[in-house]
Amino acid sequence: MNILMVLTSHDTLGDTGKKTGFWLEEFAAPYFVFKDAGATITLASPKGGQPPIDPMSDSDDAQTDDTRRFKDDAAAQKHLASTLKLSDVNIDGFDAIFYPGGHGPLWDLAEDSDSKRLIEAFAAADLPIGAVCHAPAVFRHTNSADGKPLVSGRRVTGFTNTEEDGVGLTDVVPFLVEDMLKANGGTYEKGDDWASFVLRDGKLVTGQNPASSAAAAREMLTLLK
Repeated sequence: MNILMVLTSHDTLGDTGKKTGFWLEEFAAPYFVFKDAGATITLASPKGGQPPIDPMSDSDDAQTDDTRRFKDDAAAQKHLASTLKLSDVNIDGFDAIFYPGGHGPLWDLAEDSDSKRLIEAFAAADLPIGAVCHAPAVFRHTNSADGKPLVSGRRVTGFTNTEEDGVGLTDVVPFLVEDMLKANGGTYEKGDDWASFVLRDGKLVTGQNPASSAAAAREMLTLLK
């Protein structure tokens, strides 16, 4: 079982002067779900190397059992520091692709041609595709074989407009995940704000927020049995 995890390389939070990146819990929880299931995990990002961790996700009050496990795992930290360059990756040998969120993907992965290429290749091969929280942003420009948006007519979720408002970034982000999924024809659904909520529609798995990370990864594993 070979799983490709794709992380953002973007570290600037709009014009705020603050830093962003990927959300640590949204990487660590799925990483260990996959690892504990015996998967071989390949990490990639647009620029390769160490992807930026959102400082807010590394604060004391954002820590979880999985982030603490990551901080105690030297091999996992070394793995994260040496992501492959996304342009050098194709789907050969992979069984699934998974995108952790954080605000970074809104700027780079949502527009990245290599990410689009990979997602469309996984979809064409009917292989599982997963994205959690802000990471469904990667579906902004992806299409199915019929030319329609990949999420069109499919049950999907992602970071809600009210959650974005709750973190005070509605006017900072380049677009709102909820609005984009709806505009692309997705049947957008959500659970309670900040609570775990995961949807699976065919081979597409989406999670609403950081609390959904581990559950989204476990849902991906059900598609790989």
